[in-house]
Amino acid sequence: MNPNPSSDLDAAVRRVMTRRAALRVGGLGLLGLTLPRMARAAGPAGIARAAAKAKSVIFLFQWGGPSHLETFDMKPDAPEGIRGLHKPMASNVAGLMVNERLPRMAKVMDKVCLVRSVHHTMRNHNSAAYYALTGHAPPLDDIRLKDSLDLYPAYGSTVDRLAPLSDPELPTSVAFPHVISDGSVTPGQHASFLGREHDPFLVRRDPNATDFSLPELSLPAGVSYERLSARRELQKLVDQQSRLLDHSAPARGLDAYYDKAMAMLHSDKLRGAFNLSAESEKARERYGRTTYGQSCLMARRLVEAGVKFVTVYLDQSIGGQSMTEGGWDTHGFNNTRMFPIIEKRHLPMMDQTLPTLLVDLDERGLLDSTLVVWMGEFGRTPRINGNISRDHWPDCYTVLFAGGGTKRGYAYGASDRHGAYPAENMVRPDDVAATMYHLLGIDPSAEVRGQGNRPVSITSGTPILDVVA
Repeated sequence: MNPNPSSDLDAAVRRVMTRRAALRVGGLGLLGLTLPRMARAAGPAGIARAAAKAKSVIFLFQWGGPSHLETFDMKPDAPEGIRGLHKPMASNVAGLMVNERLPRMAKVMDKVCLVRSVHHTMRNHNSAAYYALTGHAPPLDDIRLKDSLDLYPAYGSTVDRLAPLSDPELPTSVAFPHVISDGSVTPGQHASFLGREHDPFLVRRDPNATDFSLPELSLPAGVSYERLSARRELQKLVDQQSRLLDHSAPARGLDAYYDKAMAMLHSDKLRGAFNLSAESEKARERYGRTTYGQSCLMARRLVEAGVKFVTVYLDQSIGGQSMTEGGWDTHGFNNTRMFPIIEKRHLPMMDQTLPTLLVDLDERGLLDSTLVVWMGEFGRTPRINGNISRDHWPDCYTVLFAGGGTKRGYAYGASDRHGAYPAENMVRPDDVAATMYHLLGIDPSAEVRGQGNRPVSITSGTPILDVVA
């Protein structure tokens, strides 16, 4: 970066802006290319909205596929080779058993609603994750599924398009601390055909790092907000005179992008929400001094500030052999086993962070208005494989809801006696999506414009009304 950003700004306004020049100015310490635009319109005319029960969503994506049989749908009476190596324990809700390795979770089951009958047919991570992150089945079940503008946007981007925040200083949607991938970047993490202005505000720094900060929310050295604002107004005039905004949709998107950047640079509220050092050391320890734990704490701070949709990715990789990093993909190979890995990493981290988040939200009076969704892209096979591990299993798994207008201490749907298939009330990821939109007051049958300006529904799912309080 130029050590004298002020001179770059002066030079930028002395010439007609080309698209490439516009991108260069965007790199001068504003907000990178991940900044969303806060749309001003309430959405297309004619869209009916239900009364919102949730003001915000915290979407905790469990990349890799957690085992329902080792978390919230244990089968202790199943035959050996299916029931697993752990025992269930009673929770504070009669009939809602959890893994004995989740004692803290057992004490907060009165705050959650389990859906134990989620089903689809995607057996590859990228395909299944795209389905989970958008509520739309992919065109094919392929490990090589690549990102494309033909594919649907992330939930937060759809929310930003249809029900954006009115506060210009805050993004509607924030995602962190990873971009997930399995060979290639997993689709469903950005705005896709809705346009870059609806991308989530993406943070790729570790909130557990001692030097965690967001330089994107700081002005370049030696440049005041007033001076930058004046140059922004001059840039608009130059753009209009060069007719870029008349002929280029991407240029129009950049214009909205810069306007939002200016508002965020002036926002003490947003900077404050990301300031984890404002939390006591005791509070930070409660969440766990891990990247995921501190990400969940930051999610609470963001919804407290007013952000509408927060996505937290457990890890950037699906997982594997490591005891210290990676998601839930623990098939077992190279003499490793699933159970030691989840016993030392996944279950302890889950048991520390998720209950802490739910209790913290509840004590602050935020849980009733904040929908927490804990889910992966699929579950794990009922039958334990030759490596004493479990493989991919989308045929039946569990999604956890908490708060945001959902019932407390409740279970919907059921799996069969082996946890293999839904026994009652089968649910698709489409229905999970429709339920989130419904609770946010967004009509699940609403349409947006896709590729070729064709109308497309935001989901084909049906809200699971039985989980709504």
